[in-house]
Amino acid sequence: MSTDHLRAIELLNRVRYGRVATSMRAMPFVAPARHIVLDDSVVLRMHRGMGYHRACSGSVVAYGADNFNTGEPDLWSVQFTGTANVVRPTDDELALFGPGPHDVDGEPFDAVYMSMTPQFATVHVLKYATGGAGSGASAEIDSEAGSGTSTETGSGPRHDQHAA
Repeated sequence: MSTDHLRAIELLNRVRYGRVATSMRAMPFVAPARHIVLDDSVVLRMHRGMGYHRACSGSVVAYGADNFNTGEPDLWSVQFTGTANVVRPTDDELALFGPGPHDVDGEPFDAVYMSMTPQFATVHVLKYATGGAGSGASAEIDSEAGSGTSTETGSGPRHDQHAA
């Protein structure tokens, strides 16, 4: 595993939730998911009732997470891309997820689990010179696994995507 990939995994372990993205009936969607990291794979817990797991299983998905709402002065975002498959976690793995929500969109939460072995990992770090996030300060976006660094100034952070 590359240093960049290890950095992305380390950052992912700092948060509990992210968003999985793929397409369903040719339409893109993004859905919330709880995640755990097991060796070289990311295991996701989603609500079965939305049916998103059917679109994800056997398909290439992107899974992203960030610390944007943590209040930390430097912001980061990670994205993993790979094929997802429905799995049945062990009891020990289920314990790592912790309790699920009581309901989702008014219906009882019914967990479904997917595993993905990331083929690509991308890290973006937004470092602020002064004043913290959202202050209008100059932001530098550092793509740890990407194709370089871009610098921006303006009224706030903009998240640019770099190829992995």
